[in-house]
Amino acid sequence: MWIYLTLFSALMLGIYDVCKKHALNRNAVLPVLFLSVLCGYIPMILVLIISRTAPDFAHQLYLFVPEANASEHAHIFIKAAIVSTSWTLAYFALKHLPISIVSPIRASGPMWTMIGALILFHERPVPMQWAGIAVVLASYFAFSVIGRSEGVVFHNNRWITCIFLATLTGAGSALYDKHLLHQLHYEPMLVQYWFSFYNTVLLGLLTAIFWWPKRAGFTLFRWRWSIPAIGLLLVIADIVYFHAVRHPEALILIVSLVRRCSVVVSFVAGAIIFGEVNRRRKAWALAGVLAGVALIMLA
Repeated sequence: MWIYLTLFSALMLGIYDVCKKHALNRNAVLPVLFLSVLCGYIPMILVLIISRTAPDFAHQLYLFVPEANASEHAHIFIKAAIVSTSWTLAYFALKHLPISIVSPIRASGPMWTMIGALILFHERPVPMQWAGIAVVLASYFAFSVIGRSEGVVFHNNRWITCIFLATLTGAGSALYDKHLLHQLHYEPMLVQYWFSFYNTVLLGLLTAIFWWPKRAGFTLFRWRWSIPAIGLLLVIADIVYFHAVRHPEALILIVSLVRRCSVVVSFVAGAIIFGEVNRRRKAWALAGVLAGVALIMLA
């Protein structure tokens, strides 16, 4: 059962990426980001209400949200600040770059997480992980060659810089998750709920301060059905993921690898829907990224 849940979560994540590209196409970035996060947070309010009014039922669904103290709020606020930064950079990059370039770069997150673990937690990569890093970097080079033919020069393109910074901060978030869940022993739904709350608040403030007063000078905002779909798909993917991980027979390695395959869904669907070019060459480079990530995680 857990493998089917993982596959469903990966499918939702792939569709989530395609919806982001659809929502951002010729649209204002900050309101799209804020409204999509808000739409994802609204169902979490129902989860909190059930946790307070029917805790036994919430426990049965693995959706119970425990009470949080001041220290827990502070730690989760930091996580929300990291993720808000990562998502803002990623959304701006996705608006201006082909999804067939952005998605594979984002999928390489485990490599940067491993490098961060090497620095922060003094972990030592084995030879297979070093091989995985080499394969991912070689795939990056392949994408840079392909991108140059489309006018996307990696070393001096600010949107490429944004997506790399988004991936690095995303890796930082993964390392921080390890600290919260494994060292501080926070409950996943505690982190999930309050992260969603603080993420919504921070992105709301960012939109109100930087976009709303000068909105006439930016790209016109257009409401699209894909905006609420972004938030809802992410919440569904995360909740299904938690259920998969909690299954007594679940293998976290397999769950993590299958979730990374969501990039295949977004790559194929996005390339077809948005008519992106060089799909076959990019597919080979994408395969290299996934192979490198698999080597890193299997080791």
